[in-house]
Amino acid sequence: MKEQLLQKISDRSAVVGVVGLGYVGLPLAMEFARAGFRVLGFDVSKPIVDALTQGRSHVQDVASADVARFAKAGAFSVTADLARLREPDVVSICVPTPLSKTKDPDVSYVIAATNSVKRTLRRGQLIVLESTTYPGTTRELMLPALAETGLKVGEDFFLAFSPERVDPGNGKWNTRNTPKVVGGITETCRRVALAAYEPAIETLVPVSSTEAAELVKILENTFRNVNIGLVNEMAIVCDKLGVNVWEVIEAAGTKPFGFMKFTPGPGVGGHCIPLDPHYLAWKMRTLNYRTRFIELAGEINAAMPEYWVGQVIDRLNEQGRAARGSKVLVLGVAYKKDIDDVRESPALDVIRLLQRHGAVVSYHDSHVRRLREENIDLASAPLTADALAAADCVVIVTNHSDVDYALVARAARMVVDTRNALPSGKAS
Repeated sequence: MKEQLLQKISDRSAVVGVVGLGYVGLPLAMEFARAGFRVLGFDVSKPIVDALTQGRSHVQDVASADVARFAKAGAFSVTADLARLREPDVVSICVPTPLSKTKDPDVSYVIAATNSVKRTLRRGQLIVLESTTYPGTTRELMLPALAETGLKVGEDFFLAFSPERVDPGNGKWNTRNTPKVVGGITETCRRVALAAYEPAIETLVPVSSTEAAELVKILENTFRNVNIGLVNEMAIVCDKLGVNVWEVIEAAGTKPFGFMKFTPGPGVGGHCIPLDPHYLAWKMRTLNYRTRFIELAGEINAAMPEYWVGQVIDRLNEQGRAARGSKVLVLGVAYKKDIDDVRESPALDVIRLLQRHGAVVSYHDSHVRRLREENIDLASAPLTADALAAADCVVIVTNHSDVDYALVARAARMVVDTRNALPSGKAS
């Protein structure tokens, strides 16, 4: 089975299946198609399947022209029929792994995808999980389910884990040129997975096990979460000391060794940093160990929206205004600059907290035309001098590049700048 699959990969006759065509799966599918494979994409969302079939991309980092070109050439097709999972020789699972309300891992999408693969699993298939999850998921959750088919891992089929490393909106690093970590259940599984990814990815990083590969992704984002937590706390420290935190960070950043620059903000958002550390914390609780350092960083970051809303209220009070009835314009609601993704965005908490204090909230974000989240239903307002002057306070939450910050500095009566976006010294 191994030699047959390796030969099919080598001569590009292998069919690649990608389960979940979101911000991870669709770019990966495009890279496999670009490498000469025929790709079959799977998604349970009919609107996504219909749009991709018509050559329209719903992912910012994937051009519709690429989708249409590969579809027309027969290199890329899409289906919602999971019974067709028998067709691909390589199956990459890129489904969401959110958290429950209690911050426990929700692996229901992984379980559903695994069960779909189980129903169609045949000899000679490689299955790779890319979804971020807790260490042990591939071996403890997926392997037993797939082994129930009677097929033997490492001989009849191959199972591996390769964490996604997607940074939406990054103009330099993409799916192809970002080094990719690969770990297999067995050594043979790893070799097959490396061979499958090699034509589509420039640099591969093999590790000894699926657990090591799973933990790599958790470590990467826990590192960022902890350091963001540290610098967010430093922002509060500097505020209490009457020192400019941005000046301190810039000066510290001139040290050529032993310091890595992180910047404070209104919290953390997106698909990784607010979620991934909780997977490790949950896993360790099952082993009777509490990851105190990680949990503390999470608490600090989660409290930042409230801190910045407190700054808004304080500034309004200084002007003799109560928060209730004040007009507050929020600039930027995506979780980071220059993208349209609002998942876990701290702007959502900022808006909710301001509304809870009675403020009349509007927002501007050219990337997010409409914001419909729990208890929030707003449309992006034009950013004009009149709109800025009409607001009692402007809060910069996401520092998109296309905003005229000089105009904001000139026209706004009061600005709370969580990102240091304004020209130096212009925040009030």
